[in-house]
Amino acid sequence: MSVEPGKGIRTPGIDDDDETEVVIHDARAVGADDDFDQSLRPPKLEDFVNQVQVTEQLGIFIEAARRREEPLDHVLLAGPPGLGKTSLAHIIATELAAPMVQTAGPALERKADIAAFLTSLEPGSVFFIDEIHRLGRAVEETLYPAMEDRRLPVVLGQGAGARTVTLDLPPFTLIGATTRTGLLTTPLRDRFGVCHRLEHYDASDLRQIVLRSAGILGIEVSPEGAEEIASRARGTPRVANRLLRRVRDFAEVKDRGAIDAEIASEALEMLEVDRAGLDRHDRQLLKLIASKFAGGPVGLSTLAVAIGEEADTVEDVFEPYLLQQGLLKRTPRGRVLTERGYEHLGLPVPEGMASLF
Repeated sequence: MSVEPGKGIRTPGIDDDDETEVVIHDARAVGADDDFDQSLRPPKLEDFVNQVQVTEQLGIFIEAARRREEPLDHVLLAGPPGLGKTSLAHIIATELAAPMVQTAGPALERKADIAAFLTSLEPGSVFFIDEIHRLGRAVEETLYPAMEDRRLPVVLGQGAGARTVTLDLPPFTLIGATTRTGLLTTPLRDRFGVCHRLEHYDASDLRQIVLRSAGILGIEVSPEGAEEIASRARGTPRVANRLLRRVRDFAEVKDRGAIDAEIASEALEMLEVDRAGLDRHDRQLLKLIASKFAGGPVGLSTLAVAIGEEADTVEDVFEPYLLQQGLLKRTPRGRVLTERGYEHLGLPVPEGMASLF
């Protein structure tokens, strides 16, 4: 599905007459939570928490580009979902005082789709493609000359009478975001001059984010309450902000006033989010391996059928966090529950498990 250039969603809080306005082109619907997420995004690099090495390097590159009055080199942002890749793209556009155009890889199905965006860019624009690893091969190859030479070859006509016309493009910065760097082709990845990977956040950094978000949303939360939410947020700011909103709902309905550690803990227990950040589905997966498959090993397809989910969902949604926490591990024979996994479930660790695995 193509997106008509010039028809976009304007970022809340930015004046329509402001030269630095950010225009978002996206085929996806924007819901209430998306509006919240946009309002909670840090506006400047100095407000971006945790990824110090990334923000320091970007700050230098942006300042150098401003002094030379040149566009910033193309930027690739990688990392798990919810760590701030889109927020960083918005910040880069703001720091460059440049208009921003946003789309997503799945929305660019044909060469004409990407050509429509590229030819409508203003000089110095930031062109942000989320999920860039999902671009089709033909669309991706159209980007190569645009990124390197700022040129766009267009084929006119068909068959023997076809001819190629090359259009000159204005200077622009392409920012690509991906959760799966390995799916990017080498030719595309090598054309990005700046590559950064975002890592999960510490609980102390997430606590700072929760307090900041609470201030923006007008939620009264104690430092202890913020720490309780942060400790269960799986190292992800998006999850921390989502849990904060749900705890706020609990506190308002129960008429409990300000959010302290006790209220936060009670609300999160109601949401079935335990102290390790696991929800009911995560624990169900671990219990299934422990009870029905004697702790493993069990193949992915067998596990997916047993839990009633697609194999891709198990591998991409459930497993990453469980693997990071050392509760589950992959072996050549299949998935195996670790000693820590048994301990988290409150089950006895089988004898000789450490020697076997």
